[in-house]
Amino acid sequence: MISAPEAARKDPVVTGSDRIARGSAPGRSRRVLLIAYHYPPCQESSGYLRALAFSRYLPEFGWAPLVLTASTRAYSRTDPRQCARIPESVPVVRAFARDAREHFSIRYKYPSLLAAPDRWSSWWFGAVPAGLSLIRRYRPDLIWATQPNPTAFWVAHTLHRLTGTPWVADFRDPVAGPGDNRWAQRACRWVERKTIEGCSRAIFTAPGAARQHAERYPAIPANRWAIIPNGYDESDFEGLGSSTQPHENRPLRLIHSGALYPGGRDPSALFAAIARLKSANALSGADVNIVLRGTDHDDFHLQLIDRYNISDIVQLAPAVPHKEALAEICRADGLLVFQGRMHNGQIPAKIYEYLRARKPIFALTDEAGDTGGLLRDAGIDTIVPIDNSGAITGAFEAFVQKVRSGDAPVAPPAVVAAHSREARARQLSEVFDEVLTTRI
Repeated sequence: MISAPEAARKDPVVTGSDRIARGSAPGRSRRVLLIAYHYPPCQESSGYLRALAFSRYLPEFGWAPLVLTASTRAYSRTDPRQCARIPESVPVVRAFARDAREHFSIRYKYPSLLAAPDRWSSWWFGAVPAGLSLIRRYRPDLIWATQPNPTAFWVAHTLHRLTGTPWVADFRDPVAGPGDNRWAQRACRWVERKTIEGCSRAIFTAPGAARQHAERYPAIPANRWAIIPNGYDESDFEGLGSSTQPHENRPLRLIHSGALYPGGRDPSALFAAIARLKSANALSGADVNIVLRGTDHDDFHLQLIDRYNISDIVQLAPAVPHKEALAEICRADGLLVFQGRMHNGQIPAKIYEYLRARKPIFALTDEAGDTGGLLRDAGIDTIVPIDNSGAITGAFEAFVQKVRSGDAPVAPPAVVAAHSREARARQLSEVFDEVLTTRI
């Protein structure tokens, strides 16, 4: 048998035990084919954590997973250490795939058709034959596919049409984004419509996203929609501990880990508020150190930091592997969330890890959105609109005081436990069971 790290270097390949392929003993687990472009060793998106967790925890609830993912050559960032977390009993096939921007472009320019429905559409040509081979060999009872790459749904739809295997669509994010080109928009709309019409269940990670799709497709029966939020994996926190250092005589360390960008997650209003507090001598680098890690738009944010003259308070830091990012979160005094109104129907996946770290959270988001609702339900009331610098000024100053005095709210353990990846796997297994039951 080939080990997981070896599998990361050899494409395509099947890893994992053959016993689920040939097992015909009474009471065997049902089998599910998991189709996920983002899967270890991929480090391009935190979405790999959702697929990885399901492949780890579904066996506890009677489902034996096998995984169809992309060739490691398609990823621009990898961490082979993550492959060690793939259970040895889970077969993994890595099919041919390329990123049009990285592999088919000249100075990052390439024909728009190569990005329809997304830049990874070449994966379809490798994944469909590989998926057919997996289905013939393992005879899964069901297919589950996750995006945000619409090509994953295109692959699942094709395999469903060719084999009749029922499938479940996992919408981590909207299929089509406003920045996609015209051809991609048309292809995304087609993929979304075929997905909603052809899948047995459409799963969303937030209530708002489910409502939006239900309104967009009023003819689809209500039982087609399901909600399974993201979560945290308890095993990721093993050995990390938590900061217990007194902070009376040092700056508070506040962390945001992940992408920030104009429009949806724009820190400009916070920067303006910090500059206002600094000018009033109410805040300085001796009081607070804010670290924005892995923004993906450092040049833009550096210009803002210079414009507001707050480099003594706000610093940028490069992205780091997931485990290191979690360790930093656990050592922090407080955590920052950015989520604009345009994303009211979404919840950042990092929120659940923030809650598990049991650190004070300062949320720049709409209280009426799903992110604000989740935090309120967890007892977090330090929430302010992302674009209101006046409101942020007073709220941020009060938050800093609460953190320093130990009065800032954190989520209680019982609330945190409900968001574990293991609990989400149980929810997914129940959806799978319902799908098969209703088809009998």
